[in-house]
Amino acid sequence: MRLSRAAVLAQAKAAALDGVRRLNCWGSHLTDISICRDLPNIEVITFSVNGISDLEPLHQCQNLSELYLRRNNIRSLDELFYLKTLPRLRVLWLAENPCCGPDPHRYRMTVLRNLPCLQKLDNQAVTEEELSQALVDGVEITAPPARSPVENGWSSTAGATTEPQSQLLSCCLEDTSKTQDELDTKLVPRDKYSSFSTQETDCSCKKSNNVLDAILLLMKELDAEELEIIQQTVARRLQALQKKELQEE
Repeated sequence: MRLSRAAVLAQAKAAALDGVRRLNCWGSHLTDISICRDLPNIEVITFSVNGISDLEPLHQCQNLSELYLRRNNIRSLDELFYLKTLPRLRVLWLAENPCCGPDPHRYRMTVLRNLPCLQKLDNQAVTEEELSQALVDGVEITAPPARSPVENGWSSTAGATTEPQSQLLSCCLEDTSKTQDELDTKLVPRDKYSSFSTQETDCSCKKSNNVLDAILLLMKELDAEELEIIQQTVARRLQALQKKELQEE
């Protein structure tokens, strides 16, 4: 049975007031899920078969563990940016959205690279091998999507994300020396890139140093659980790179 918009809002508000852990709005013609901003304790949300395109309100649902979004109007995988801050999310069903694109492997790898704590994606269990491969084949999403018409799920938003990312690095670098002292770390040595020309060396070193400095600074804002996720991700990344090097040899 499909619920009216008023009924959906009433159900969501009741969930917020009563501390209900589940919200089922399957096939309710929903396009606006802003009510989710008032559901910080919700654990399971079913929004399948609707017209949802914007996932921004979901980033407030910090207890969310299962999210069902099959057959909506999510056009860009950049919407995953809003799910990356959900520490308990373990089940996601995103299939049959425009963002899935024509390449199922790339789609799955990108989702898993950005949500490495998922245990099940599109009703299929996630394996450790997939998580390792996702670090190589998946695309990292570092900024929210641009709110403009998108032709298809794989349209690039590089132009929209480059500037904020650069600004972040610039801000982070202002406190670089302090971060280096606190974490007792050193910048990547310039002689590591001696095989490149002088110009390439300067460019590569600067980029590597900037990224490393930004990461070190941002780590100060993380709690123990988030640091543990980073540790696991780094381990998988190293494993994937080592495997790739062995294959190339």
